[in-house]
Order: sequence, then C-alpha cells, then structure tokens
Amino acid sequence: KKDISVANFITHETHCSRNIEVCRYCSELIPKSEMKNHIESEHVKVTCKCRMKIEKCLLKDHEASACPLRPALCQYCDIQLPFNKLQDHETFCGARTEPCPGCGLNIMVKDLKEHPRVCG
Repeated sequence: KKDISVANFITHETHCSRNIEVCRYCSELIPKSEMKNHIESEHVKVTCKCRMKIEKCLLKDHEASACPLRPALCQYCDIQLPFNKLQDHETFCGARTEPCPGCGLNIMVKDLKEHPRVCG
C-alpha cells in the first residue's frame, strides 16, 4: 500500500506476499508472524464496566465517549457522576435556589447565569 519503484516492485511484492497479511478485522497490514498476537491483543472481546462486550481495541473510545458509566461533571456543582445519572442529577441540582447577591431574591441555580440581565 505504498509507492514502490518499478525496479524494486517484483521483489517487494514477493516479500510482502510472503511476510505480510491484512487483518480481517481492521484491515491493518501485520507481519504474518505477529497476526495471532495482534488478533488476541486487539480484537479479543472484553467486557466494559457497563457490561457491554466490545473489541479491546475499541474499548478506550467507548469508555471516553459512549459508555453510559463514563464520568461526567454536573454543570451546576461540578460533582463527578456516571453519565447515565447526569440528566436526573442536573434537573434536581439546577432546581436548587440561591440568593442573588444583587437583588437578594432566591434564584434557581440553572437560571443564575441569565439572572443578571433582569436583575434590578
């Protein structure tokens, strides 16, 4: 999958066909001697903490962006909790009230950023 000079092409092609394989899972070029290890280390199924079975090579991305148990921060109190609990927590947390330093009214936490526009 690289440009090879015409003079070296036949030798190169012969070498590649003897020594290199294309992984059937990820299409990467892997030395034949390392293919078994590659499949066992990258494409073996593992279980995420959310109980989803996934290829080991995809686990990091899953844990970072798709796992329902990935860590997430509440936008109101900065507490860390699992992503699948975030919406319920933020609904509750944003409904708390705090006194406005300007007018003294109790304002819901979710409205504190917008309140200065209407605060007398």
